[in-house]
Amino acid sequence: MRKPVSVKRKSKPSVRRYSQKSPQIGKVRKRKIEKKNARWLWIWLGLTGVGIVSATAGAILAVSLSATPLRQVLLSPEDAAVFNQKEAISSQSLRFPKLTRPVNILVLGTKVLTSDLENPPQDNLGYHALVDSFEGLTDTMLLVRFDPDNYKLSVLSIPRDTRTTIDGFGQMKINAANHYGGAALSAKTISNLLEGVSIDRYVRVNIQAVEKLIDALGGVTVYVPKDMKYTDLSQHLYINLQQGEQLLDGDKAIQFLRFRYDRYGDIGRIQRQQALMRAVVEQTLRPATLLRLPDVIQVLKSNIDTNLSVEEIAALAGFVSHTNRQDVQMLMLPGDFNGTGEKEVSYWIPNSRRIRTMVAQHFDQGYNESDPTRKGAVKIAIQDSTGNPEAIATLKQILQEQGYGNFFIGTSVSHSLNETHIIAQSGDRNSATELQYALGLGEVLVESTGELNSDITIQLGRDWSRLKEGGDRWTDN
Repeated sequence: MRKPVSVKRKSKPSVRRYSQKSPQIGKVRKRKIEKKNARWLWIWLGLTGVGIVSATAGAILAVSLSATPLRQVLLSPEDAAVFNQKEAISSQSLRFPKLTRPVNILVLGTKVLTSDLENPPQDNLGYHALVDSFEGLTDTMLLVRFDPDNYKLSVLSIPRDTRTTIDGFGQMKINAANHYGGAALSAKTISNLLEGVSIDRYVRVNIQAVEKLIDALGGVTVYVPKDMKYTDLSQHLYINLQQGEQLLDGDKAIQFLRFRYDRYGDIGRIQRQQALMRAVVEQTLRPATLLRLPDVIQVLKSNIDTNLSVEEIAALAGFVSHTNRQDVQMLMLPGDFNGTGEKEVSYWIPNSRRIRTMVAQHFDQGYNESDPTRKGAVKIAIQDSTGNPEAIATLKQILQEQGYGNFFIGTSVSHSLNETHIIAQSGDRNSATELQYALGLGEVLVESTGELNSDITIQLGRDWSRLKEGGDRWTDN
């Protein structure tokens, strides 16, 4: 922790001399000194705030959760052996637990309806109601890597329609693994899909818990990219969101997540999940969120099923509190649609070669088989947020001058961006950073919120004028 910066004051005689000449001058000078001291105090608090938050969070978690087991479902010895128990993931220090190595956590989100149950409740509601359960098909599947060695937090989204083989049940959609074998079979299936990536722990959460968690955080501010309206009377599902940036409470956040009636279907829903997750992570990192921690803890105590210990949860919370925004990476399982989905079952078909490259880059598994990508081979999508044809024309010209010839115009961004986003759609931060240097502007984000069939998506912002000015570009010539 950085020490507070000391403020060098004038000697007392000097202050007294001004006061003797004029009481007003002395008062003004005193106020200046107090302001200066206050400014240094706020700087010190800013530098130490994150550490205080994480330490306090760890202590509160340890005290508040110790009396309540977080595991809702007991694992058999065989199922428990699926998860990596050979090496501890955290250690206890004088302040709070710390991560000792990179950790892969499987997060499963379930949405269970009364119609999914073999023995539904006797009371006839007349519609398919949500059930507080961890069983059934998974609606969301994430593999989250906490990497203290490289100070990275990587979140891999696995589409629920991914076609794969589930041991003992054959080839089907991956979200059925939880239905047939719970968290253990889900972990085994995902590990096989990802070239043997080990999974250390799991967390299962149902959709009601997500709603409660967002409310406990005081809502979350996101940009809704378009009007979203959909009604399903059979589930009592009513989605009605207006386009624009807004604070979503738990109910509206669930509407934002469950909407999937656009050209990308479930993949579009994953993109919205990533946008919401990034907003939640950034909001959770604020010191003010500490005040809401007791409410968050109450949600955790009764609405998750996990084999994480209290100490391990505190260690994960401490790591996240020290994570910078640019070190949070949002990935999606590489693959393609199997077809139109109109006359056949809709699947997301995994791309094995790209999966091997991704797990080598982000999960330290295997090795990268691909050769370094040439500029001309990088597939770039351009999404405009400026509404200015000159901006697009200038960008295309600069791309060609810098040796990037494989680009196309994608769907425009629905809201204006102050700063250009350079999105590593396929997870390749190095190529995106190289493009950032070549253009001389923009912020690199590793996430899957750009054009699906691109390697990199440029979301052009109002800083495009730097392209004409020359920016900070460099060239190989």
